[in-house]
Amino acid sequence: MNQEEKSPARQDLVAEYKRVLTGVLDNRPSGTRQHLAQALGKHRSFVSQITNPAYATPIPVDHLNTIFSVCHFSAAERGAFLDLYRQAHPRHQLPPGSQHRTRTVSVTVPDLDDAELNLKMDQLIADFARTLTHMASTFAASPNDKEETQ
Repeated sequence: MNQEEKSPARQDLVAEYKRVLTGVLDNRPSGTRQHLAQALGKHRSFVSQITNPAYATPIPVDHLNTIFSVCHFSAAERGAFLDLYRQAHPRHQLPPGSQHRTRTVSVTVPDLDDAELNLKMDQLIADFARTLTHMASTFAASPNDKEETQ
């Protein structure tokens, strides 16, 4: 970690965007944090860590779209969050779609009667969805490639 990443100004910005996320979560139905943990393929303690301004741990850029989708950020909340995130992490490339609307798709799967196996299945489904999203954004971003292959 370089000196810029440890700077007090950066830590303040990380804490500030975490406050925005916490404010959004506080205004959502109970169970949203658990739903977010499942969508991220993580334990609930991970959500506690990335939403607590006291922890300097930044939110991984790869999780932003999932967070926006599950937490149903308003346009103003998303804008405020992204402004702070960009200031805190100027070298990070925001993922495609981080400024676009998302939607939630529910999938019914069997309960495997084993918490660890259920978590692994949830992680696989979340990883699959992220891969599909990345592939779709890649295809959508290059319409000229379609013409060249025909």
